[in-house]
Amino acid sequence: MAIRRAGLALAMVAAVALPACETVQTTQSGAVGVERKQAMLVSSDQVNNAAVSAYRQTMQSASQKGALNRNPAQVQRVRAIAQRLIPATGVFRKDAPGWKWEVNVVSSPEVNAWCMPGGKIAVYTGIMDKLKLTDDELAAIIGHEIAHALREHGRERASQQMAQGLAVGVIGAAVGLGGLGQDLAGLVADVTFGLPYSREFEREADRMGVELAARGGFDPRAAITLWQKMAQAGGGGTPEFLSTHPSDQSRIQDLQVYAQRVMPLYQQARR
Repeated sequence: MAIRRAGLALAMVAAVALPACETVQTTQSGAVGVERKQAMLVSSDQVNNAAVSAYRQTMQSASQKGALNRNPAQVQRVRAIAQRLIPATGVFRKDAPGWKWEVNVVSSPEVNAWCMPGGKIAVYTGIMDKLKLTDDELAAIIGHEIAHALREHGRERASQQMAQGLAVGVIGAAVGLGGLGQDLAGLVADVTFGLPYSREFEREADRMGVELAARGGFDPRAAITLWQKMAQAGGGGTPEFLSTHPSDQSRIQDLQVYAQRVMPLYQQARR
């Protein structure tokens, strides 16, 4: 009987979820050839609006702690690099250069950086100071995080979490355990700060990130030295940035291949 009820619940999940799910190709393939269709349960507008709320709350918290944009030179450096990368986003998405981009620096020892859906960027001073980043390496980080936003990995990850929650909620209701709900802004924050991206997501962001860097006039090979520094920074513990961004030899090898592929774009941008 329990099996029949669970089967009924799963059928209900399918009936509810499938009509609301859309399969999309969020970006053009670019020179690096990233092509994969993605299943989405929530719209871009919904996620982007939630990201605005989550980003505002995060920046307000940093401001209250006196940690928001405290060093003008660092802020200018990060924003100048981002401004060279943002125009290149049009290669992957025509709408992206027109997003309401925001770029801020948080004074924190965390080795971390991220870009929320819709172009809301934060770079932590810990990642710049501890790794002694060059501008090219910092561009590799920011390009990687921008690529996550372009591919809407946050939306895709949120959709996956919502699908799991929907399944649990419907099945739970069917067996008398109640439903499951989650605030979307909170989910976007969870996706940004806590929930790990898959290796597939990371591979896409790595490849698109080196192309963005190259088109912005930054040496794409810096992504290789960056991840070598990341691996060394791990030591006995794992930096926050590495906790959701696995670094291994195969990743570095992949970056070597794709950094070389976009070298002509870098050389053209430097002329």
